[in-house]
Amino acid sequence: MAREAERGIRYAILAVFVVGLRRRNPGAAVNALVAFVATYLPDAIDHKYDVGFGPWQRVYSDAAMLTHTVGMLGPYDDVWWWDHLTHTHSATLLGGLAFVTARRQGRDPRPRVLAVVVGLGVLWELMEYLIHAVADRFDREPILVSYGRSDILFDLLFDLFGALLVLVFGDRFLRNLYPRAD
Repeated sequence: MAREAERGIRYAILAVFVVGLRRRNPGAAVNALVAFVATYLPDAIDHKYDVGFGPWQRVYSDAAMLTHTVGMLGPYDDVWWWDHLTHTHSATLLGGLAFVTARRQGRDPRPRVLAVVVGLGVLWELMEYLIHAVADRFDREPILVSYGRSDILFDLLFDLFGALLVLVFGDRFLRNLYPRAD
């Protein structure tokens, strides 16, 4: 069932790619390509590090790629909570990665999860701003859009919320990804 869901999500991302091309929306097309490739990351990580992702974890990861990609077709502009959802979802993926890495190394995940999520969140916002500024400078459609200071603040708050979710629920939902000390 999970493999079918993964396949369906990949097809949906490819559909967004096609719609992005038809609408001449480079943001949607480029983001769809990146998201499509990113849906294979759990397989690559699992193969290289023998992590053992559960089926629901793969679908959860792929769903983050889909919600971000679909957002490029309009929900980021039209649905007030869409950006909050995608930032929280992405932050739980980054935070989960930091959490599992720390647990595998026998370390306290709390400072690492917060550092990774907040640090990468700030870098993402900076990249988003720079891409938008450069696209404006050359009168091009940006592949990422920055909506101003309040948007940046809310993005970082929802990134932090995602990190906190990982800290509260990480041991419960991610324990299959690291060896347990019994």
